[in-house]
Amino acid sequence: MTKKNDQTPDYYKGSRTPEHATPPDFFEMLNRKFHFSLDPCATHQNAKCANYFTKQDDGLSRSWRGHTVFMNPPYGRVIVDWVKKAYEESRDPDTVVIGLLPAKTDTRWFHDWVYNKSIIQLWKGRLKFSGSDNSAPFGSMIVIWGLDFIDQNS
Repeated sequence: MTKKNDQTPDYYKGSRTPEHATPPDFFEMLNRKFHFSLDPCATHQNAKCANYFTKQDDGLSRSWRGHTVFMNPPYGRVIVDWVKKAYEESRDPDTVVIGLLPAKTDTRWFHDWVYNKSIIQLWKGRLKFSGSDNSAPFGSMIVIWGLDFIDQNS
């Protein structure tokens, strides 16, 4: 039963979990281009990089400095914390963060930490996340934070 004060958007409520495992072929397509060295939102079973943080490691409190980061964060309320962290970590000239995010351009986190602070690539169609029977009920976007974007837009 939904609590009266529950502010979770409807598009998250249909999922059993806020964690959406990245499809391997989708990750490999991105990895060929970016050569990721850190996955801060992983489990031991689905880590995409040799260096990774699990929920117990708390990737939000750890440094991502010097890495090319692949971030597919939990899509619930905590997504704002991950998106803010991605932006802040990317301010270091040795760090680039690529995020796989729901294409929710009407959210506060999008306007605070993505829009005009990154390169945004909207994904055509809907991804089918690993372990899911159906495609996602939302569109996806690839967000790139880092030195190249800052240099181009200074």
